[in-house]
Amino acid sequence: MNNKHLLVVDDDPGLRELLQQYLSEQGYSVDTVADGSAMERHLAEHVADLVILDLMLPGEDGLTLARKLRMRGGQPIIILSARGEDVDRIIGLEVGADDYLAKPFNPRELLARIRAVLRRREGGDTRMEDSAHEVFRFGPFSLDLHSRSLSREGADIPLTAGEFSLLRIFVEHPNRVLSRDNLMDLLKGYERTPFDRSIDVRVTRLRRKIEDDPATPVYVRTVWGEGYLFVPGNKA
Repeated sequence: MNNKHLLVVDDDPGLRELLQQYLSEQGYSVDTVADGSAMERHLAEHVADLVILDLMLPGEDGLTLARKLRMRGGQPIIILSARGEDVDRIIGLEVGADDYLAKPFNPRELLARIRAVLRRREGGDTRMEDSAHEVFRFGPFSLDLHSRSLSREGADIPLTAGEFSLLRIFVEHPNRVLSRDNLMDLLKGYERTPFDRSIDVRVTRLRRKIEDDPATPVYVRTVWGEGYLFVPGNKA
């Protein structure tokens, strides 16, 4: 029995009941609500280690709610949606979701995604133990691999699990051009199922957090036709 608390936000009562029963049988503590207002009330009084969020909700939709959760730097998010098009998946990633699963889905697949997201958030990968306590510094930033935290001159900068994994790869491979295929291969060392089309999305989100001008990046540079180059040196 683990002590992880999940919150399911979905307006389908049948699906809420199914997920509550199934995930509870897997050892999770599960609460369910039908919309964003109920989610806000629940989170004001209870802790959730992960939010499973439907995209199509009455009132505020799932993307709006995901943005709010991410702005608080809070729980990891898995988005569920009957709309499985790539554009919806990419938008979900852009607003900060940690994973995206199209309906209908097998509950066992959702369970695998939940475990993978929580493992990434907790830093459950035991590889590279010697470097796990290192702090990488570039410009005014410090990336602590042990606490999985990024700070700028002492001020914390929230990162999603996916953003942390990508930044870790960049700081461990400085001044080297990494193609999208290289990045996908390297991400598999930290994530069970890295998104196949999310590299550019993650880079864009990461630039917003570490670049003074994301349109003219200094640290994560694009090498057209080849990939991305991380340059850790101080800005001139």
